[in-house]
Amino acid sequence: MRPGSAAVFLILLMNVSTGQTLTCSPYSYETPGGCCPVCPAGGRVYEDCTDSESTHCKPCTEGTFMDHPTYRTRCYDCKSCDEGSALKMKTSCTIVSDTVCEPLEGFYCSDSRKDDCVEAKKHRRCEPGEYIRELGTSSTDTVCSTCSDGTFSNGTFTSCQNHTQCESEGLELLRAGTETEDAQCGGKVSHRTALIICGVGVGILLVFVLGVFYFKRRMIKHQNSGNRRQSGLVLPGRCEP
Repeated sequence: MRPGSAAVFLILLMNVSTGQTLTCSPYSYETPGGCCPVCPAGGRVYEDCTDSESTHCKPCTEGTFMDHPTYRTRCYDCKSCDEGSALKMKTSCTIVSDTVCEPLEGFYCSDSRKDDCVEAKKHRRCEPGEYIRELGTSSTDTVCSTCSDGTFSNGTFTSCQNHTQCESEGLELLRAGTETEDAQCGGKVSHRTALIICGVGVGILLVFVLGVFYFKRRMIKHQNSGNRRQSGLVLPGRCEP
């Protein structure tokens, strides 16, 4: 008889003879015949111990595991990571550990147990007018913030962009910027608007010059007419020779 088997038989004999209630140690389990040693992690009980034999264990088969010492006669089934639940395999199953899952790209774990992800949710998409303050990870969601005045974002930027200053670039402002769109600029001022402004300015100047010229001519003509009338007058009391 092996030493381990003899010890088990001796314990059983003492409990029967004294009439005490059988209390097994943490690393043994109770059977109708007494306390039997548990099987180590990675295995299962195939046959209980006897007075001459210790517990007969067998290793877990492929697709099953046992992650702790056990008295069970069947190993646990390895779980699968369901892509329909936005999960993928992080670590494959072994005889001593279950499969470990993690979220797919673009998702984060919303329910985890130790290192294993049980449920995943899609990362939040920032709305137009918001920027991505913190990128989402496998364990955290995306954090969005609103753009301040004078800036814009279409929802995919990691920081809000300043509106284009059309005038400072010599461009015509066609539409002011909003929190979701940049300002819209037209062609260069020198190509179109400047020509119009220049033409209008020249026209006004020409009208002014012509007006001044016309006014001066009228004044000169009026003065000449007065001088002629004055030279044709005859003084009273004087006779022509």
